[in-house]
Amino acid sequence: MSRRPPGVMPPKRYRRLLTAAAREFATAGFELASLNSIIRTCRMSKSSFYHYFASKEALFDAVVNEAATALARDLNAPDPATFAGPDFWECIAEFVKRALTVSAREEWYTDFGKLFYLPDVSAKQSPALRRTLAQIADWLARTLAAGRSCGAVRDDLPPTLQAELVFAVLQAMDRWSLQHIDEFNAKNGKQLAIRQLDTLRRLLSR
Repeated sequence: MSRRPPGVMPPKRYRRLLTAAAREFATAGFELASLNSIIRTCRMSKSSFYHYFASKEALFDAVVNEAATALARDLNAPDPATFAGPDFWECIAEFVKRALTVSAREEWYTDFGKLFYLPDVSAKQSPALRRTLAQIADWLARTLAAGRSCGAVRDDLPPTLQAELVFAVLQAMDRWSLQHIDEFNAKNGKQLAIRQLDTLRRLLSR
């Protein structure tokens, strides 16, 4: 865990450190990520770094926590109950479009997304990843419940099984999209996301 609350470090310096760390973890992986490279990019000394963070693990979790908090604030996801109704899928489509727009505002959101699929770190090792995934899974489960309640989502599977299946499908889509993100411009990326949503709709509709 952090040795001191993040607020002790000047906000701009803290954000610069986390942004550099997100890029290093996303490109090199956790094990090969170089603290020296991150510190050098931010023009920090090792002693200054260790004044705030106890380890690379602590820095990784700080990146996940800060990026997740910032993205949640920018996205401002609605209560899933508000999706229930005859326009359920249209509301979901609008939310997906907004999510794409918001995620494109900050380059480090892409790096943040890649941290969930690193081969050498998992939610079992990272409390921050574990907590963030749990929050996403909970929101997804409540969204599916809203869809089931209004007849927009099929209800012939147990809710927990359905939620796990959909979460797995969404992760597969997300992982592939992040791996191939450089192959798509903004317009084509949005079109791909809509096609992915259409695939999910066909899977879930009655």
